[in-house]
Amino acid sequence: MTDKARHNGSTPDPDELRAQVEQTREELGRTVEALAAKADVKAQAQQKAAKVKGLVQGKAASANEQLTETAHTLGRKIHDRTPQAGAREGRPEGEGRAEGAGTHATRNLLVLAGVGVAALAVIVAVRRGRRC
Repeated sequence: MTDKARHNGSTPDPDELRAQVEQTREELGRTVEALAAKADVKAQAQQKAAKVKGLVQGKAASANEQLTETAHTLGRKIHDRTPQAGAREGRPEGEGRAEGAGTHATRNLLVLAGVGVAALAVIVAVRRGRRC
C-alpha cells in the first residue's frame, strides 16, 4: 500500500499493488541471495584457502630469496678467505690450489644446501596451504 492509501483508508489501485509486489519480490530476491551466500560454506572455505595459499606462497618466495641471498653471501665470504686469495699475496702456487679446490667444493656444497632448504620451505608451505 502507498502512504496515501494508508492514510485516507482507501484501497490502492491495481497499478500500485503491482508496484508493491514487484518491489517486495526484488527485496526478497536480494535477501535470498545474501542468505545463500552466507550458507555456501564450501565457497567460503575455497576463498579462504585461496587467500591462505597466496599468503603462504608469498612467504615461501620471500624465504627462498632470503636463503638464496644468505647462500650467496656465505659463498662470497668463503671465496674471499680461500687460499687462492692468499696465493696472490705471495704463497706458493701449489699450496693455494690444493686448498682452494677443497674450499671451492665446500662453497658449492653450501650453495646447494641453501637451495635445498629453500625448495623444502616452498614444498612445506604449499602443502600446508592445501590443508586449509
